[in-house]
Amino acid sequence: MGVLTGVVYFACTLYWIGGVMALHGSLPAIGAYALMIGLALHLSLFVGLFAWLLGRSAGSFGMTGVWLAPWLWVASEWLRAWLGWDFPWVLLGSSQASVIPVVQFASVTGVFGLSALIATVSTAAAVLALSRRRQDLIGAACVAALMVAIVAGGAWRVSQGTLTTSGTPLRVGLLQGNVPQTAKQDPNLRDEITQRYIGLSRQAIGAGAQLVIWPEASTPFYFDLDILMSAPIRRLAAEAQVPFIIGTDELQRVNQTDFNYNTAVLLGADGKSKATYRKVRLVPFGEYVPFRKLLFFVGPLVESIGDFTPGTEFKVFDLNGTKFSVAICYEAVYGHIARAFVSQGAQLLTTITNDAWFERSSAAYQHFEQASLRAVEQGRYLVRAANTGISGAVDPYGRVIAETGLFESAATTVDVRLQSGRTIYNRIGDVVAWASLVMTAAVVFLTRRVRTASRQ
Repeated sequence: MGVLTGVVYFACTLYWIGGVMALHGSLPAIGAYALMIGLALHLSLFVGLFAWLLGRSAGSFGMTGVWLAPWLWVASEWLRAWLGWDFPWVLLGSSQASVIPVVQFASVTGVFGLSALIATVSTAAAVLALSRRRQDLIGAACVAALMVAIVAGGAWRVSQGTLTTSGTPLRVGLLQGNVPQTAKQDPNLRDEITQRYIGLSRQAIGAGAQLVIWPEASTPFYFDLDILMSAPIRRLAAEAQVPFIIGTDELQRVNQTDFNYNTAVLLGADGKSKATYRKVRLVPFGEYVPFRKLLFFVGPLVESIGDFTPGTEFKVFDLNGTKFSVAICYEAVYGHIARAFVSQGAQLLTTITNDAWFERSSAAYQHFEQASLRAVEQGRYLVRAANTGISGAVDPYGRVIAETGLFESAATTVDVRLQSGRTIYNRIGDVVAWASLVMTAAVVFLTRRVRTASRQ
């Protein structure tokens, strides 16, 4: 039943993968959706693992064992995030991204703490439905009191507004070129696409932007290799004396071998390249094919240039003392990546993405909401530039302060503040996840002892 529940959940939340692979991955529809179901089956094994562990716990310890469900659930989620094709999408805690009082809890525990909280409330409800023991009623009452305290504490934290009134202000321009995926591969449209983004850049600069951000892979050429195509962009930055972040592909040749990177280039106010960040966490099936020998019939969505090579470090850009990070696309769903950036001094979180692959499915909304959690976890503003949307900004409390629609061209300016403090979560990391793994190991050990003893 656990596996079946997982299949239903993942098939409903990840249905869009089939459409993406069919449209952009050179697969027939039946093969694309079979692959999606295969992924759902794979991920559902971790839900099945949770159900199996909970069954052993309840069988060995009765209702007391049921109360261990939150620990078991978080352990299974962590394992899915790291072993499930490296795919921490739609974690249970992500569902609270827009529930502002509750999501403040992420500043202490991260997304896994939110998952534990939801699992704890669900466990209390299940126990109340199954038991009237005094200790279970007391336990459920304690869970209710905990929720009241978390909601009240979260509402108080937001009402203080410290993170939105302190810190150096910065106006950021977010560009959304709305370039169709097929157009990016047409060499005849290179000039048109480039001029579109230059025009949007001028709009943002005219609105007072002090930093202009282009989306992921927004240049239809290698920015640092194509001197002629990049020249007008560099010239604009120098004339306006405004730094840019440019999402582009990078080609590096080493010993006659080509390496492709998904990168963000920092242009200084003089129009010169100051630093480059290479995406570390690549998208499975999007930028590389996992288990390639087994899935030899599947091509990445970037078939035209082959697999990307992952970067090796989470680099923070430093522009005259202003420090900010650039998470590229899928990296925004990883809490530990944003934590690494802030631990290195990032005062602002930025993310660039190209969600054109998703068409008008729910994936673009899922992606935006999951990224917004990083703002709360780290106590930072987060700004996001997306080729076809959703572009926008989220304040350190998780409130959306700017948001574009899908498939529209836009140059949006937002006022943010640079922060230097650190949240509890930034200091302690995923302690909840680690504790859950320890508790789960203890449950496995103890239930085995109980079962062994019962057979003797």
